[in-house]
Amino acid sequence: MDTYTDKLALSDFLRESTIRSAIRALELPPGSRGLDAGCGIGSNTLLLAEEVGPGCHVIGLDLSSEFLIVAKEIAKKSGISEQISFQEGDMNQLPFDKDSFDWVWSADCVGYAPLETLPLIKELARVVKPGGSVAILAWSSQQLLPGYPLLEARLNATSSGIAPFVKGQRPEFHFLRALGWFRDAGLEELKVHTFAGDVHAPLSNNICNALISLFQMRWGEPEAELSQEDWATYQRLSQPDSPDFILNLTDYYAFFTYSLFQGKVSD
Repeated sequence: MDTYTDKLALSDFLRESTIRSAIRALELPPGSRGLDAGCGIGSNTLLLAEEVGPGCHVIGLDLSSEFLIVAKEIAKKSGISEQISFQEGDMNQLPFDKDSFDWVWSADCVGYAPLETLPLIKELARVVKPGGSVAILAWSSQQLLPGYPLLEARLNATSSGIAPFVKGQRPEFHFLRALGWFRDAGLEELKVHTFAGDVHAPLSNNICNALISLFQMRWGEPEAELSQEDWATYQRLSQPDSPDFILNLTDYYAFFTYSLFQGKVSD
């Protein structure tokens, strides 16, 4: 779990089934051509290619060459590598012609990166054929510390807890206002749906490690923004070597949600 790439890989143990459900809900055309914009290490690229099946081609695009090296290695082992390719590039200026794809997907990226959302949605829509779809997905909530709702609420109110939404940012830039972004971009037949994933004791080693990683990614180091008492309690609950480590609870249960926004490019 030393690098962010490792954390992304670990997160798949938590979120894969939930993201599969979101992809299934898109009802993508079999054998279609799609783009995974901001693909990271390519986990979703593989899931998208599996969903649209034989004859499809899905391109994963990311700015990070480090992520793409990992993505290509994962794809080689997938058995469907001929249906997938990866390309380095910027979502703000997609290196594709107009009407290049049947659909575009982006997860944990639009609304997270420090970018103007409306131009970004318009750029995604530009490369989609008339009648095709644009879909964005993002983590939207979680309950990870059962029995400690006040502490978790305070953690969620810290700078890392509300990231990428920051103090002073306009309300319409919050991810859950994405229907407005889609509408202003001229997309039609707008849909939104939230998908829940959950875990419970006994936890496998993979799930346990993924949750430890999630604590670090979700809340970072919030000490400066918590009371001494809250910080001490969080440390006691979140550290694996603590006798009160929360993931050791025999009745541990947690859930999280992903929210999906989808719209069609006008004919």
